Amino acid sequence: MQVLDRPLVVSGELAWLGGDKLQRHVEHPNDETATIADGEVTQQRAGKSPRHFSLSRAPQLQVLLDSFVALLSGDAGRLQQAFEIRQGGDPAAAWTLTLVPRDAKVAKTVAGITIDGDGKTSRCMRMQEADGDLAIDMLGPLAAKMPAQPTREALLALCQGAH
Repeated sequence: MQVLDRPLVVSGELAWLGGDKLQRHVEHPNDETATIADGEVTQQRAGKSPRHFSLSRAPQLQVLLDSFVALLSGDAGRLQQAFEIRQGGDPAAAWTLTLVPRDAKVAKTVAGITIDGDGKTSRCMRMQEADGDLAIDMLGPLAAKMPAQPTREALLALCQGAH
């Protein structure tokens, strides 16, 4: 986030629960679970009452939901309906998939999502927000390579060049 002087490092697990349901469990820095289901987001923090809000209040979460569900379910039609798709690299080796939201209202919040991978394995997912903020999710074994003092440049280098 632009208001931070260094990256905010969050570790945990993101899970697709089938259908239009995603759950993100954060273990560090604070224990928290966020679930997107039935058009609603529920956040549960340790020792606090759950917080609920409509998914329509967070268009970037709708984009994340659409992209994950379409990718993980193999729904190319849904992916193409929601995004302009750009492919780069070699599908059998290092590749990049860039998803640009088709909806102009959504594009005011999320400029695009880029997924980097090798063969059949995704390494990294980057969500570029329209205001310049960048969220980088390091996936699978790449997450263990998190630098002690991460910078945007170091994380991008890992995403684009780790094998």
